Amino acid sequence: MANTPAKKPSRIQQRNRKRILDAALEVFSRHGYRGATLDQIADEAGLSKPNILYYFDGKEDIHVSLLNQLMQTWLDPLDAMDPDGEPLSELLAYVHRKLEMSRDFPRESRLFANEILQGAPRMGPHLKSGLKPLFDKKTALIQRWIDAGKLAPVDPRHLVFSIWATTQHYADFDAQVRVLLNGEKSIPDSADSYLDTLFRKLLTP
Repeated sequence: MANTPAKKPSRIQQRNRKRILDAALEVFSRHGYRGATLDQIADEAGLSKPNILYYFDGKEDIHVSLLNQLMQTWLDPLDAMDPDGEPLSELLAYVHRKLEMSRDFPRESRLFANEILQGAPRMGPHLKSGLKPLFDKKTALIQRWIDAGKLAPVDPRHLVFSIWATTQHYADFDAQVRVLLNGEKSIPDSADSYLDTLFRKLLTP
């Protein structure tokens, strides 16, 4: 007897699932995995706890679902670095895209940071199978650009780490940034020009 195809979720089911994930993103980014509870997620979503458990097996299932969604979003800007493009322009575009992501996805950034700070217990396999090969490929590309004299000699690995640190800082330390900038929006327009100048000076041969 042939297997019955899985029934496609209804629009209501799709909407509720998204509602739960949106609520969980808020709760996890605010409290971290260990501090978050299903009750908090249910309250944020405006749904009952049993309703949450209808769609997900538990807190870890929700967290893993969010991380799986996030990983591809996080990899896309690095993947988009064009080997045939102008090297300095490609790297500056990557810097600006990462800063833009901190503006657009601050909760996702904090979710990722919290997972890494805990030792990546749920994302570890994705770091090895997804991020590591792409990281190796793109740092090798940057090294080729350096060897060709198109960029200043820097360690490509630490260059990428520096880009992550200087852009994601604005999302991950949002509360601190707002205090130090006297209530300005956490990523002022001056951040774009500063980072552009910083990396342009660093990378221009």
